[in-house]
This record gives sequence, C-alpha cells and structure tokens, in this order.
Amino acid sequence: MKIDLNPQVDKYLVDGCMRCQYGGTPQCKVNSWREELETLRQIVLECGLTEEIKWGVPCYTLEGKNVLIVSAFKEYASLSFFKGVLLKDPQKILSQHGESSQSVRLVKFTSTADIVRQQDILKEYVLEAMELEKSGAKVEFKKKPEPMPAELLQQFSKYPGLEKAFYALTPGRQRGYVLYFSQPKKAETRLSRIEACKDNIFKGIGIHDKYSSKSQ
Repeated sequence: MKIDLNPQVDKYLVDGCMRCQYGGTPQCKVNSWREELETLRQIVLECGLTEEIKWGVPCYTLEGKNVLIVSAFKEYASLSFFKGVLLKDPQKILSQHGESSQSVRLVKFTSTADIVRQQDILKEYVLEAMELEKSGAKVEFKKKPEPMPAELLQQFSKYPGLEKAFYALTPGRQRGYVLYFSQPKKAETRLSRIEACKDNIFKGIGIHDKYSSKSQ
C-alpha cells in the first residue's frame, strides 16, 4: 500500500505546532517525543487514513472526516480518537481527556518501545474507529460543552498541574472560566486572562467567586 506523507506533518515534527513561544526551539515539547510521534504516524498511515494538519497538529481523516490526532504533550505523546468514547476498548488503554470530555479518548505513550509492543492493538483500535466513521455513528452529547480556547489547552502543557486543577473545579466553574477566556478576540488578551487566573484555578476558586485578580 502506497503511503502519502504530508510535508506539513514533516514540518510539525521539526518545529512543532508553532502555536506557542517554544515553536521551532529546543524547548518545544515535540522534541521530547519526536521518535514516538513518528512511530505513531507510521502505524496510523499503514491503516489507510489521510494525513493532514489541523489546529497545528497531525490530524488523520477518512473521506474528509476527522478520525484521530497524533500529538505531543509535556509529559507524553498521544493518539487521540475523536469518537473514542464509542470504541470498545477491550485492552483498557483509553483515557478521558479531562472530566468534561464526552467524546475524545486518547492513548498516552512515554516510550517508542511501548508503542511498538502495542502496534497491532493500536491498529485494531484505528480500524475500529474507521469503521465507526464509515457507519455514521455519532456521539450523543448530554449537553454541548463550551469550546475550549486553544490558549487554555496550550497553558495546560506549559504549567504542570494546571489541567488537573482545572478539571478538579466544578463544571459550573469550568464553564465560567471557559466563557471568560473565550471572550476576547485577540489571542494575547486571552492568554493574559489565563495568566491572571491560573493561581486562582490552582486554589479551586471560580471566576465568579470572590475573585480579586485584576481582569483584562
């Protein structure tokens, strides 16, 4: 089977997503997991998916529909399935990406050897995800969550523990922050708001609690 490599993904594996200040520098988290990412890329492409770049990261599609993403986080490389909640997961390898994530499920890796050891299992999961997409299966959301601003996801990688602290908040407090961070049109203003609020997030304080940090 002929495998088509997308040159944009080649660039990602060198420079990262370029959505933060570390893009194209030795500090970019892609540098920590390049071998793992390349191995995941090969496994996914062998299953017959089309390789694209979306949201700055490698996204794999089937007839134009998103199936999964290969990406790097600070502490691991991951394979993220858009409709992962529908996968059977007989090996119990899927994780929920935060308590409010209703659909996406991911597999985390910290070594190439672990990926290679599980490559046949991973291909089974990818093929199942492809069959789900072909069947038109849809995730039934309890309530459509507010879209997470990209800048907040970026800060989850930058500050250890921020993601855990955020998802430890009540759903109402999470939504309050998401709405507040999403309001500005400029990315730098959104980042400034997140920076101003991160200490309160670590403390479990909501945006509408007795919030004393200076708003932007």
